[in-house]
Amino acid sequence: MISRRNIRVKVMQTLYALDSIDQAAKPGEPVKLLQKQFDHTRQLLVYMIHFLTELMRYAETDARNRASKHLPTAADLEVNTKIAGNTLLWKVLEDQSYTIALNNDNADRFLDKELVRKLYLELVETPEYQSYISRQSREPKDEKAIVDYIYSNLMITNEKFTSHLEEQFNNWDDDCEMVNLLVQNYLNKPGSYQFSKILSDEKWQFAKNLLQTVMEKNEVTLDMIKPKLKNWDPERIATLDMILMQMGVCEFLYFETIPPKVTINEYIDLAKEYSTNQSGQFVNGILDNIHKDLVRDDKLHKVSFRK
Repeated sequence: MISRRNIRVKVMQTLYALDSIDQAAKPGEPVKLLQKQFDHTRQLLVYMIHFLTELMRYAETDARNRASKHLPTAADLEVNTKIAGNTLLWKVLEDQSYTIALNNDNADRFLDKELVRKLYLELVETPEYQSYISRQSREPKDEKAIVDYIYSNLMITNEKFTSHLEEQFNNWDDDCEMVNLLVQNYLNKPGSYQFSKILSDEKWQFAKNLLQTVMEKNEVTLDMIKPKLKNWDPERIATLDMILMQMGVCEFLYFETIPPKVTINEYIDLAKEYSTNQSGQFVNGILDNIHKDLVRDDKLHKVSFRK
């Protein structure tokens, strides 16, 4: 579900958080911090699906509210609630893995009910919605199309909704593209995710190994990086740049399945996105030089640091 790029981001953020702590981390604490990073991603994913389902089910709430008016009009008594019975919606609601995650993460605590109401009222005015409720049948393509329309046009591209996510989830900026893709894939096949296991065993092992390798091989990586800094004072280099370079060197030395060029490109991109304007070029230069030295000296024999 989660790409290696996103795993690298989580490891980078964990290392940065640990670097900001004055005292040494307790045994097991780094891995726990890393796990929390992935927990936050799952919480965001579950909540976005939850908001979508609540928006669609609001049709029933609207119908009850309007029917309970002191003097309801004919229109108040004839609110169309077809959307609340959408077949795709109920496949989601009946997905046991999703409902367990929904309860475990207490996703409802993030819910902005007023925003749900506002977006529902926007929905009912759209031609797409009017066309949907005008059809008596429940064709699978129509059921899916209205769900896609709500998610793509009223939620993920809506500034009010994305601002709400930014307020509730600190990881929104980092995870938005990935989680958006995960939601869309899930809507294509509800029930296909095991929410309690957002990372495969293989990827979780990669994440833990990368974190632990960087921490345990701190002196090894610094000994390789510092000679390349020339006129740069290591103490004045951006902390994130140093972390990214150490992660890159660890991948050179200890991760057998990752080609060095992939490593370099990944950390150039992360430096550009998360550090300073010059960081991409700087990280590229250092990692490229270290890689060339390893090849020249026949020292590029990738092997797990535990061996």
